[in-house]
Amino acid sequence: MRLPARLLSLSAVTAASALLLTGCFSESASDDSAGGSAGGDGKRVRVAMMNPPRSGLSPLSDDAFKLSRWSTAETLVTLDADGDAEPALATKWQQNARTWTFEIRDGVTFHDGTKLTAESVVRSLTRAATASPKPRILDGVDLTVKADGDSVAVTTGTEDPLVPQRLSSPQLSILAAKAYRGKTVSPVGAGTGPFELTKVNGTSSATLDRYDDYWGGTAKSPGIDVKFVPDGTARAATLRSGEADVVEAVPVSQAALLDEDLVTEVPMPRTNTLYLNTGSGPFKDASLRAAAREAVDAESIVKGVYEGRADVAKGLLGPALPWAADLREPVQRAKSGDPNGRTITIGTFTDRAELPEVAQTLQQRLQKAGFKVKLDVREYANIESDALAGEFDAFILSRATVLDSGDPAAYLYSDFGSKGSFNISQLSDRKVDAALEKAAGTKTGDARRRAVVDAEAAVLATDAAIPMLHERVIQGDAAGVVDVEHDPRERALITADTYVK
Repeated sequence: MRLPARLLSLSAVTAASALLLTGCFSESASDDSAGGSAGGDGKRVRVAMMNPPRSGLSPLSDDAFKLSRWSTAETLVTLDADGDAEPALATKWQQNARTWTFEIRDGVTFHDGTKLTAESVVRSLTRAATASPKPRILDGVDLTVKADGDSVAVTTGTEDPLVPQRLSSPQLSILAAKAYRGKTVSPVGAGTGPFELTKVNGTSSATLDRYDDYWGGTAKSPGIDVKFVPDGTARAATLRSGEADVVEAVPVSQAALLDEDLVTEVPMPRTNTLYLNTGSGPFKDASLRAAAREAVDAESIVKGVYEGRADVAKGLLGPALPWAADLREPVQRAKSGDPNGRTITIGTFTDRAELPEVAQTLQQRLQKAGFKVKLDVREYANIESDALAGEFDAFILSRATVLDSGDPAAYLYSDFGSKGSFNISQLSDRKVDAALEKAAGTKTGDARRRAVVDAEAAVLATDAAIPMLHERVIQGDAAGVVDVEHDPRERALITADTYVK
């Protein structure tokens, strides 16, 4: 097995036919009409992405992370490699009990030419805070926003040490007034980043052009041409054929077929987890959840499905958060019961090419343990709502654990809090809720890390989720690509410094 030439740590940072790919990026692959290269040579960056938009690229959905990866929508703050907040559209901030005051950067314009003001920030954050459902990062947070001269005052219902980190979430991007004219939020021509989103072609493609008045300096590439290619084999083929410059989420099965110099393996704060429905069905019984846990052989999945390009999970939080392993202690769990031929349905999705194979492996293991197992495998866009509604007995999900705030407490609340918006396990447990509440209210530092690991232990004790492995996402970059990002948090990809030789 040939390993990737590069492996980045957190701090450093099925078959498809040829016809499917023909002309994939032909419309603007070498278009230099957007102007000079400003350090590049005038070529546009062609990107093949995995997941098509699910909500019309609304920043209030997970589509927000696409806007961030294309450097078109920005937030008040960003996060450094350690998860600490750094200035972006806000230059500085301070806390006074429940209120944080953010000073808004001067000289910033939106892509429609209007000026960034405190009122602009209030409008965007208020729309997010009052949305239904709220962005995950605001789960359980009562947040109000008011303008105060050139600053913005953000007040929470209870004292919240994580407000700056929360405001770094791409789902809290600041957009121009034009974005909010309808019932949905449209980011087209409404961001502040170095690239302006100029066209969205449904779920097939998107076009971005350089924004020459960007406050942070002119981008080196004249634009970005995005194609959404859910099929992993087809996506990898765009790199082999030279039709894409940057390819995200290359399937493990395809990595060995690519030139190793074009492949980067990025250890991610992402856990492949088997969520068990604690609200209804067979897994409402804790002893059957324990039986499922004992049937899972994560090591064989890592070796057989991921070809060793993943880490066996010891908990929900993986190697990208090394302090978790140092603090983790053994967890007391329920004893295993007899499945006695109970029928269960496991759901998962095709967008991540390895997951259907993981499902088949689990099916075999669970059937051997005494369950009868049915599989339901679809594209993510067609299965998410059923998963959240508790329609499956179990669901296999590749889940980012620090995606939103850089802090895993938000992920734990969202996925396992009784009022969490992403509670696939339908978990409602007083001990878990108490541990999550404690973690959320603890100030940043060693004490918060301890509280987070205690909350993880409370979740694991329920067997509502069986962590199997921590992924290393594989990214493909053509030989001529310069300064593309390899971001473990999946927030950055094409930046103002990225260009194609």
